[in-house]
Amino acid sequence: MRVQHTPSLGYNPRLMRLKAGARLKSAVCDTQVMVVAAPEGDVDVICGGVALVALDAEPPAGVSLSPDASDGTQIGKRYVSEAGDLELLCTKAGAGTLAADGKPLGLKGAKPLPSSD
Repeated sequence: MRVQHTPSLGYNPRLMRLKAGARLKSAVCDTQVMVVAAPEGDVDVICGGVALVALDAEPPAGVSLSPDASDGTQIGKRYVSEAGDLELLCTKAGAGTLAADGKPLGLKGAKPLPSSD
């Protein structure tokens, strides 16, 4: 699956329209993610302070990990936006912090199991 960059008036190359199943990677660390759920419109998804790129794309030259966005990601963990409309599954851990539209993504908690009573 490809990530579709949506040109519009006032085009921002960091904005992208995501689809479930899309694979993305960080341009500044080893982090790789898969989109589990995505909002309807364009979203600015970053890791380590720099926009994510498609898994098969070359990262832009001259970018580096932002010290303010270096809390790291954990393999196998799901990261979700505050609104709950964006969910990313980390498939390869890295040093960058995932964020969307300027807000860090939080770890999604485990669903409680039903009681066995």
